[in-house]
Amino acid sequence: MEFKEIIAAGCREWGIELAAGAEERMERFFVLLTEANRRFNLTAITEPEEAARRHMLDCLFLLRCEDMTGKRIIDIGCGAGFPSLPLLCARPELDITALDSTKKRVDFVAESCDALGLRINAVCARAEEYVDAASLRGGMDIAVSRAVAALPVLCELCLPYLRVGGALLAMKSDNPQAEEEVISAAGALRVLGGELERREKYATDGTPRQVLVIRKVRECDKKYPRRYAKIISAPLK
Repeated sequence: MEFKEIIAAGCREWGIELAAGAEERMERFFVLLTEANRRFNLTAITEPEEAARRHMLDCLFLLRCEDMTGKRIIDIGCGAGFPSLPLLCARPELDITALDSTKKRVDFVAESCDALGLRINAVCARAEEYVDAASLRGGMDIAVSRAVAALPVLCELCLPYLRVGGALLAMKSDNPQAEEEVISAAGALRVLGGELERREKYATDGTPRQVLVIRKVRECDKKYPRRYAKIISAPLK
């Protein structure tokens, strides 16, 4: 199957509705990604069919995990725009803040959205600092993150952004290492007011994947998140 057909077929299988022109926007985004990749490293996935499955469909599965309509969404560590850009290509009305600490990535995300006629708040900042600098503590409904950090670290970076009742959608592999992360994150969840609600399992290329749906069930102390060096050297237990 070709790029657009892979996306359309996968979304039909999952019962995900796409806005008009979604597949075309994703194909254009892939072209922008491959062109920029010649100047600086954004992705190791450069074949169209592989990108359709491992980038686009992988991110679109999030639309099955939580209703994003009318929600404030933050993508922590957005990198080259995953999952922000596929989500916006699929649903241009979504309200997404894409956050990354690397300027060239944030610039690429912003420029890609301009080229595609999409609206995004692309921010170059550190997640542990931006939550208070932008007065976003407890202000987001959904946090998404893909290939950023081990789960205990990710929880401390993301959960302070969420209102009580909001959800962190953490994209992970479905393997023994991921299971170890879940076990090691028990203390962080307890301290930060999170609760692993469920696991949504899927595959786009035969490799088992999962989205960990972590619900914010209570407020956490305002001393979190700590400085990044501290988060890494002394993960919450």
